[in-house]
Amino acid sequence: MSKNNNFYTNKVVYKPWGNEYVIYSDANRIAITFVKIDYSHKTSLHCHPQKKTGFIILGGKASVQIGIYKENTKNFKSLSRLVFRPGLFHSIKAKSKEGIYALEFETPYKKNDLLRFKDNYGRKKKDYEGKKFTKNLNSDFIKFQKPKLNQKYQYDFNNLKIVIEKRKNLKNLPKKDDNSTTAVLDGCIIDSRGQDVISIGEIVKSSTLKILSENFKIKDALTILRVFKKKGNFKKNNKLIS
Repeated sequence: MSKNNNFYTNKVVYKPWGNEYVIYSDANRIAITFVKIDYSHKTSLHCHPQKKTGFIILGGKASVQIGIYKENTKNFKSLSRLVFRPGLFHSIKAKSKEGIYALEFETPYKKNDLLRFKDNYGRKKKDYEGKKFTKNLNSDFIKFQKPKLNQKYQYDFNNLKIVIEKRKNLKNLPKKDDNSTTAVLDGCIIDSRGQDVISIGEIVKSSTLKILSENFKIKDALTILRVFKKKGNFKKNNKLIS
């Protein structure tokens, strides 16, 4: 892991719009950041020239600008999936009073790969936040564990369950389910010529990933993160929130 990434591994980063911290990382290949955006606040309009980024909305209503034009703004709710190619400008605003909670996926893991175009807080063209905007994580901040083959870890967030597991097959995934989203954290699915069908950092419906795995080949094993709605009654439980 690079020196810059290592600095942020056990830090919460405070932003003018909320806060975030790295909840999972695998060397420099991928990182997951838990993001909290306060009501009516928004991130800068920014891009990442070298890395692909993606989001799974865990809670709240988000208004997302994709590209440099304001008219290309859409609303997203819980379990929505977003993936931005390198160089694509984007900004996320919290429209719900409880704010937005989301998981952000970086491939590869490069915190300083950032280019700000516009910002409401005077950070235009400035780098990612440094030491004076960070504090050490404490026991209130959960970190996702990296599973071994056939092992899984489960976490709760309000009415959602988050599962991280490593498998050579995806028989346990639903074949048709609009309420389940999956991100690939390691491994890939390939075609008969060895070309990637889906690989690290992609975010899709869980049912889509299952169908692809049945029609193509899983190379080695897949480490996946799956988010889905709990069944039955539940109590409010923000286990991921500081």
